[in-house]
Amino acid sequence: MKFLYDARYIRPDFHDGISRYTTELANAVAKQTKVTFIISDEKQLAFLPENADFVKIHPPISPLEPFTSIVLNKFKPDVVFSPLFSMGTIGRKFKLILTSHDMIYVHHPEPPLDIQNKLLRIGWRAYYTTTIPMSIKLNSADIVNTVSESAKQEFVDTKLTKRPIIVTPNAPKPLEKLLENLPDVGKKAPRNIVYMGAFISYKNVETLIKGMKYLPEYTLHLLSHLPPEARYRELLSIIPEGAKVVWHKGVTDQQYADVLADNAILASASLDEGFGLPVVEAHTLGVPTVLTDMPVFHEVAGDDGALFFDAHDPADFAQKVKQLDDKELRETLSAAGKKHVKQYSWDTSATTLIKAVTSLLQ
Repeated sequence: MKFLYDARYIRPDFHDGISRYTTELANAVAKQTKVTFIISDEKQLAFLPENADFVKIHPPISPLEPFTSIVLNKFKPDVVFSPLFSMGTIGRKFKLILTSHDMIYVHHPEPPLDIQNKLLRIGWRAYYTTTIPMSIKLNSADIVNTVSESAKQEFVDTKLTKRPIIVTPNAPKPLEKLLENLPDVGKKAPRNIVYMGAFISYKNVETLIKGMKYLPEYTLHLLSHLPPEARYRELLSIIPEGAKVVWHKGVTDQQYADVLADNAILASASLDEGFGLPVVEAHTLGVPTVLTDMPVFHEVAGDDGALFFDAHDPADFAQKVKQLDDKELRETLSAAGKKHVKQYSWDTSATTLIKAVTSLLQ
C-alpha cells in the first residue's frame, strides 16, 4: 500500500489549529504504518518523523491546487489523506479521504483574519454562502473525516455529504510534562481566567471581555497572537473600566502550561467549534473550565466536566466563574474533566484513520 498524507498545512512559524492537527496526527500515523508525506516547504520536515519519506509539490494556496490530484497521480498512490478539503480532485486515480473539521464558515463566513487579500476574502465569502460547494468537494472523496461526533451529526443532519464519515478527534498536548507539580484546584479559589484561541468574530471573546465588568478581582489572560490592528483596537475599546485584561501576544507551550497552572480556570464563549482543543488541554491538568452551552463543548468536556453559560450573556459568564469559589465544586469538575479527557489520544485517532485507509483497498 502506498499511502500519502498531506502535510502541507503545517506552519513552520507557529501552529494554528489545523497545523497542530496535521502535525500530531501525522506523527501518530507514522508510528503505526508506512506513510509518505506531501510537503510544500522543506521546513515542514522538522515537524515530521526523522528521515520521513516525502514528496514536494505546490502549497495549498497555489493556483495549481485545483489540479493537485493530477500532480499526485505521478507518484502512484493507493490512498491519499488530507487534513482539509481544499485539495483538487480533478483526474484523481487513487482513493481519497478529505477532512472537514466543522461547518463554522458556513455559519460564519468571515474569512480568517490572516487573509488580507481583498479578492481572496470576497472569494472566501462567496464559497461559504451556501453548503453546495462544500458538499460537492466532500462528495468527490471516498470517505469524509471530521474531528467530533457533534460535527459528524451536523453533517448528517444537513445532508452535507453522501460519503461515509469517520471521526478522528484532536488530542491534548502533554502539558503536564512541562510542570513540576499539577495545579492544586482545591488550594484556593481561582483568580486568573485563561483564553486560548483566535480573535475572529465567532470566537466571541467579546463576552469574556465584557464579563470582566462583574469580575474586578479576576484577571483575564488572552494568550494568542494579536489579531490585525483594526480588530485589536475594536477589542481594546470594549474593555470595562478597571477590568484587568492581559494580552500575552502568543505563548510557548511552557508559558501556556504555566499560566493554566497559576490559580486559573479556562474559559471560552465561542459560538461554534469543531472540537475545542484548549478545553481538553486544560482538563489534562485538572483545570476547571467555563464554556458556552453548546453540544460540542458538552462532548469534549463531558456534561459533568465544566460549567456552561449563555455565550451572549457576560453576566451569566461571570456568575459561572464566581461559582468556582466553591472548593468542592472545583474539585468535582477537575476530577470529572481529567477522567473524561483520557478518551482522547492521537494514537487512537491514527488507528481510526488507518482502518479507514485499509478499508478503501479491500
